Amino acid sequence: MKRLLWLLTVITITSSVFFGHSIFNAMAGEEQGRFSRYYKSIQIKDGDSLWSIAGEYRENSRMSTDEYVDELRSMNRLKNDTIHTGQYLTVVYFEDSRASHDISTE
Repeated sequence: MKRLLWLLTVITITSSVFFGHSIFNAMAGEEQGRFSRYYKSIQIKDGDSLWSIAGEYRENSRMSTDEYVDELRSMNRLKNDTIHTGQYLTVVYFEDSRASHDISTE
Protein backbone atom coordinates (compact mmCIF):
# COMPACT_ATOMS: atom_id res chain seq x y z
CA MET A 1 0.00 0.00 0.00
CA LYS A 2 2.83 2.40 0.87
CA ARG A 3 4.49 1.60 -2.45
CA LEU A 4 1.30 2.41 -4.38
CA LEU A 5 0.86 5.67 -2.47
CA TRP A 6 4.50 6.58 -3.18
CA LEU A 7 4.05 5.80 -6.90
CA LEU A 8 0.88 7.92 -7.12
CA THR A 9 2.65 10.80 -5.36
CA VAL A 10 5.58 10.67 -7.80
CA ILE A 11 3.24 10.50 -10.81
CA THR A 12 1.18 13.43 -9.50
CA ILE A 13 4.23 15.62 -8.87
CA THR A 14 5.80 14.74 -12.23
CA SER A 15 2.54 15.45 -14.06
CA SER A 16 2.06 18.74 -12.23
CA VAL A 17 5.56 19.91 -13.12
CA PHE A 18 5.20 18.85 -16.75
CA PHE A 19 1.77 20.40 -17.30
CA GLY A 20 2.61 23.52 -15.31
CA HIS A 21 5.74 24.03 -17.41
CA SER A 22 3.77 23.44 -20.63
CA ILE A 23 1.09 25.96 -19.67
CA PHE A 24 3.74 28.53 -18.68
CA ASN A 25 5.54 28.10 -22.02
CA ALA A 26 2.28 28.38 -23.97
CA MET A 27 1.40 31.60 -22.18
CA ALA A 28 4.89 33.02 -22.74
CA GLY A 29 4.70 32.14 -26.44
CA GLU A 30 1.31 33.82 -26.73
CA GLU A 31 2.66 37.01 -25.13
CA GLN A 32 5.78 36.97 -27.29
CA GLY A 33 3.72 36.54 -30.47
CA ARG A 34 1.52 39.45 -29.49
CA PHE A 35 3.96 42.09 -30.75
CA SER A 36 4.81 42.50 -34.42
CA ARG A 37 8.26 43.67 -35.48
CA TYR A 38 8.48 46.66 -37.85
CA TYR A 39 11.33 48.66 -39.35
CA LYS A 40 11.54 52.28 -40.38
CA SER A 41 14.14 54.83 -41.35
CA ILE A 42 14.64 57.86 -39.13
CA GLN A 43 16.71 60.97 -39.64
CA ILE A 44 19.14 61.79 -36.85
CA LYS A 45 18.39 65.10 -35.13
CA ASP A 46 20.78 67.29 -33.19
CA GLY A 47 21.38 65.74 -29.78
CA ASP A 48 20.35 62.20 -30.78
CA SER A 49 22.48 59.26 -29.71
CA LEU A 50 22.09 55.52 -30.14
CA TRP A 51 21.13 55.42 -26.47
CA SER A 52 18.37 58.05 -26.79
CA ILE A 53 17.03 56.30 -29.90
CA ALA A 54 17.06 52.98 -28.02
CA GLY A 55 15.11 54.61 -25.20
CA GLU A 56 12.49 55.81 -27.67
CA TYR A 57 12.04 52.69 -29.82
CA ARG A 58 12.88 49.62 -27.69
CA GLU A 59 9.50 49.49 -25.93
CA ASN A 60 7.92 46.01 -26.13
CA SER A 61 11.12 44.59 -27.63
CA ARG A 62 12.13 42.52 -24.61
CA MET A 63 15.64 43.89 -25.16
CA SER A 64 17.68 45.87 -22.68
CA THR A 65 18.95 49.27 -23.80
CA ASP A 66 22.41 47.75 -24.36
CA GLU A 67 20.94 44.95 -26.49
CA TYR A 68 18.89 47.41 -28.53
CA VAL A 69 21.95 49.62 -29.15
CA ASP A 70 23.84 46.49 -30.30
CA GLU A 71 20.92 45.74 -32.64
CA LEU A 72 21.05 49.30 -34.04
CA ARG A 73 24.80 48.99 -34.64
CA SER A 74 24.34 45.64 -36.38
CA MET A 75 21.38 46.68 -38.57
CA ASN A 76 23.10 49.87 -39.67
CA ARG A 77 26.61 48.40 -39.94
CA LEU A 78 28.02 50.90 -37.46
CA LYS A 79 31.53 50.26 -36.16
CA ASN A 80 31.04 52.49 -33.09
CA ASP A 81 28.46 54.72 -31.40
CA THR A 82 29.14 57.80 -33.55
CA ILE A 83 26.14 59.13 -35.48
CA HIS A 84 25.71 62.52 -37.16
CA THR A 85 22.82 64.96 -37.52
CA GLY A 86 21.09 64.41 -40.87
CA GLN A 87 22.21 60.78 -41.13
CA TYR A 88 19.51 58.13 -41.61
CA LEU A 89 19.27 55.01 -39.47
CA THR A 90 17.02 51.99 -39.69
CA VAL A 91 15.29 51.27 -36.39
CA VAL A 92 13.18 48.36 -35.29
CA TYR A 93 10.06 48.88 -33.21
CA PHE A 94 7.34 46.63 -31.86
CA GLU A 95 3.59 47.18 -31.83
CA ASP A 96 0.78 45.17 -30.32
CA SER A 97 -0.53 43.17 -33.26
CA ARG A 98 -3.84 42.56 -31.50
CA ALA A 99 -4.44 46.29 -31.04
CA SER A 100 -3.67 46.93 -34.71
CA HIS A 101 -6.03 44.14 -35.67
CA ASP A 102 -8.79 45.44 -33.38
CA ILE A 103 -8.51 48.95 -34.85
CA SER A 104 -8.65 47.74 -38.44
CA THR A 105 -11.80 45.68 -37.88
CA GLU A 106 -13.93 48.45 -36.38
